[in-house]
Amino acid sequence: MDYKLKKDEKLCSRTAVNLLFDEGKSLMAFPLRAAFRLRPRGEHPVQFLISIPKKRIRRAVGRVTLRRRVREAYRLNRRELLQAPLELAGWGVDIAFVYLDSNPAPYSVINEKMVSLLSRIAQEAACEQLPVNEEPQ
Repeated sequence: MDYKLKKDEKLCSRTAVNLLFDEGKSLMAFPLRAAFRLRPRGEHPVQFLISIPKKRIRRAVGRVTLRRRVREAYRLNRRELLQAPLELAGWGVDIAFVYLDSNPAPYSVINEKMVSLLSRIAQEAACEQLPVNEEPQ
């Protein structure tokens, strides 16, 4: 199974990020918050970004460590928990993971919360209906 994260899975577009935070929904599993926006499936079914605020974690070393932990938890769990249900429902999704705590959490906690968030996002996608004029590709 291919667990690589490719460049096109990163959410970089300023307009997409603005839409995500303006129109998206939010879920929380402390110390992570996931803002997500369902959209009709395109060429990139899932795109994500990770934010570790400088206000919470002052040192760059700590922010980089937490970003790596969150990315690793996402990378290992995205296939089973998120991409398969989204393919069945015909949705694509943009996700932003924001770290909320001011103390670094161990990887085991971050992984557990990531599993919770991804499964809840997949449930939301399964409950939503595609717009009538949009067909999955």
